[in-house]
Amino acid sequence: MIAAVALLAASLLPTCYLPPVAAPVTVPFAAPACRFCPGHRGVAYRLDHGTAVTAASSGVVTFSGVVAGTRYLVVLQADGLRATYGLLSESPLSGGDVVVAGAVVGSSTTGLYFGLRDALDAPVDPTPLLGRVVGRPRLIPVGASTPRAAPPPRVRCAASDRSFSAG
Repeated sequence: MIAAVALLAASLLPTCYLPPVAAPVTVPFAAPACRFCPGHRGVAYRLDHGTAVTAASSGVVTFSGVVAGTRYLVVLQADGLRATYGLLSESPLSGGDVVVAGAVVGSSTTGLYFGLRDALDAPVDPTPLLGRVVGRPRLIPVGASTPRAAPPPRVRCAASDRSFSAG
């Protein structure tokens, strides 16, 4: 029953997430042929040590800790998908903490793993669900006039031409 509710929620809510870091994907998603077969069940980024990692979507922390020497953070998102942030150097969050989309969830080592799983614990390719933050073009006055503040950046969704305000 819970799985059915999570799947229904996932189908009704928009699926365009903020990117967890501003960097290109260095290792893409590679779906495994079976549950225990090899594959890459998320995406990986190469980063400078200490890069801020932000929440792709709002949710509740279900796990924060170290597994086999690697720090992970798992967030159950409002749409029912579980987001995993791995290769973190630190995270101030613990189980039960509420996370807001765009909030810092930790710092990276020299890389970041980001993966999604559905209610049945199957990996979901995050690539088409991740948007990219883009600034909006604007004219700037010439002369002594003080320009007004720039509009907030927008998140352009990879899966469509939809966009929404990031600020």
